[in-house]
Amino acid sequence: MEIREADVKKGQNIEGFVERTDFPNKGIVSCEEGVCIVKNALPGQKIRAVVNKARNGRYEGRLLEVLTPSPLETESPCPHFGSCGGCAWLSFPYEESLKIKEDQVRRLLAPVLSGQEETCLFETAKASPAIFGYRNKMEFTFGDEVKDGPLSLGMHRRGSFYDIVSVTDCQIVDEDYRKILRCSVAYFRELQEKGLDISFYHRLRHTGYLRHLVVRKAVKTGEILVALSTTTQTPKRAAQETEAMMSEQARENDIEREILDGFSKKLLELPLAGEIAGILHVKNDSAADVVQSDGTEVLYGRDYFYEELLGLRFKISLFSFFQTNSLGAELLYRMAREFITEYISSEAATEGGAAGDKIVYDLYSGTGTIAQLVAPVAKKVIGVEIVEEAVWAARKNVELNGLHNCEFIAGDVLKVLDEIIEKPDVIILDPPRDGVHPKALKKIIGYGVEHILYISCKASSLARDLETFLANGYRAQRCVPIDQFPWTTGVETVVMLSHKKPDSVINVKVEFGEGEGKVPLDNIAKRAAAYKPKERVTYKMIKEYIEAKYGFKVHTAYIAEVKREFGLPMYDAPNAVEELKQPRKHPTAEKAEAIKDALKHFEVI
Repeated sequence: MEIREADVKKGQNIEGFVERTDFPNKGIVSCEEGVCIVKNALPGQKIRAVVNKARNGRYEGRLLEVLTPSPLETESPCPHFGSCGGCAWLSFPYEESLKIKEDQVRRLLAPVLSGQEETCLFETAKASPAIFGYRNKMEFTFGDEVKDGPLSLGMHRRGSFYDIVSVTDCQIVDEDYRKILRCSVAYFRELQEKGLDISFYHRLRHTGYLRHLVVRKAVKTGEILVALSTTTQTPKRAAQETEAMMSEQARENDIEREILDGFSKKLLELPLAGEIAGILHVKNDSAADVVQSDGTEVLYGRDYFYEELLGLRFKISLFSFFQTNSLGAELLYRMAREFITEYISSEAATEGGAAGDKIVYDLYSGTGTIAQLVAPVAKKVIGVEIVEEAVWAARKNVELNGLHNCEFIAGDVLKVLDEIIEKPDVIILDPPRDGVHPKALKKIIGYGVEHILYISCKASSLARDLETFLANGYRAQRCVPIDQFPWTTGVETVVMLSHKKPDSVINVKVEFGEGEGKVPLDNIAKRAAAYKPKERVTYKMIKEYIEAKYGFKVHTAYIAEVKREFGLPMYDAPNAVEELKQPRKHPTAEKAEAIKDALKHFEVI
């Protein structure tokens, strides 16, 4: 059917069948008016929607009603399904939802992968080892389910930024989470009933106290970390005669201390299957609806817990990045380790070297999980992560696991790549949802490494980045979706990239010696020696020389500054030509002289 924009108007109701659901939750609806994209519509349903966008022949609508369920649908095991914005596929059998995710990834990557000559081995999607109670972290939000209704604690309502659904029976967490949620909301409602002005944070008015409740629980150790996130707008109560003599600040401090102590006491009284390792109070005055810390206080225990994956032990803090599905993470990391080990070993065999002599970059390394898993087959693993707390945890984790060939650097990948002297043989990428920054992607490709392992949590970002890789000589060899987030729209995808080999090889036969058609040997050795390039002097060599001779260390930036003073080329500092966001730090006279001495020693000057 020919579609004209005049056929459909904004605000018009349409009815149709959902042919499929494209990533992540875009229902493709076929109706009399043409094709319309409706979020949260499931394959096989007949639905009614209202058109909210009609432009250039493209229509988007908002789901109003499911007129006929899909033949695949069954009764959802969660009473909050449909109102809560968390899960999308709970009314489908798990196997069907897994097929849909695999199909979505295939559809996104097919146009990109069709551009390479070699066929990519696209494997069947891997199921999560656990499909219920699998999450090891949940961020619940305080609010109300109806305007001016009682205090609620849960997830955002589907399609809303403000309304909350109290998810007291959520099925993707275990019973300990549900007990902690019920206990928390009951405690703060009780305080309200006693006359305490303790409201949730209103995002539009920027007033209120209660913001979020974060719960993290280790699957293997059973340790639990609970964090209450609030603003600094301390709750108030009617002044009593005994309080009249106190300053307002003293009264507020006393009230907050009483609230927090009571909260901790209630949690510690709960009969839980796991054990509470720590209870935290996080202050957060951000205008955005995010969980962040403007200051954290430990109310009980410690500010971290331990989890175990594939025989390694990990120390995890509140804000450390860690896969939210511990058992699924084991599957994901086992596969990543298998990919890396296979290609490092095959490359070593081809080159006649050892498997353990490779430098591996683990970019966007989080708490260093992947880095530690591939460390046994590498000479050294260098992890880069922008969250300083995660880097701190990664360093503690390598000590905990007795690994001595892992280094972790805190900073933005885009900038840190300019500072690392040791060049990689293999690169692992596990970027955030938006993928790799285009400028960082250019630098990564510039290394020209044989193998890159890309782990993506957003298939559309992966498709965009793969297009750049393939345009620069790489090819996707293996690809496998892994379901880390059962029942939701999320899916992880692991891709192994290898640098494309030359299309053809020209063999030239040369004979050395005296006689016709032969290349004379006279003076070849002398000429070769004369034109032999000097050994590349690296920052590491300079730093080691200075530390051995002078007994102190110098920063890479100081070496670059002295080299800049002499007008030397900045091969190991591509950022030398970039506009600086802050003034350079200059070395002391003593360190500058030591650097000059090292440059003379290595015959650079």
